[in-house]
Amino acid sequence: MLRIYHNNRCSKSKNGLAHLQERGKIVTVKNYMQDGISKEEIHEILAKLNCSVHDILRDNEAEYKEFKTQNLTDEEWIERIIAHPKLLQRPIVINNDKAVIARPHQKIDEIL
Repeated sequence: MLRIYHNNRCSKSKNGLAHLQERGKIVTVKNYMQDGISKEEIHEILAKLNCSVHDILRDNEAEYKEFKTQNLTDEEWIERIIAHPKLLQRPIVINNDKAVIARPHQKIDEIL
């Protein structure tokens, strides 16, 4: 199953979705900014990316700059992502047991 964690206000996310559609892929779109994201989804993303929570954080966001001084644990960062989903890198594309942060969108091809 192909899934994209998508922010429809982000040009990189739009490019990622368009990249999938141009290839004729059927993709489930998760608009996490509108619908939210769960702790379980974040743990799934981390496992499939084989990375730490710090690798999926957008460090240019004001919230990141505010929270980074608090010496947070990984679980506390996950709670911050849930409360402030714009902290999540985008787009993230999952294809079965593989995932990629699709920046640039051509990285999606690595998991197709």
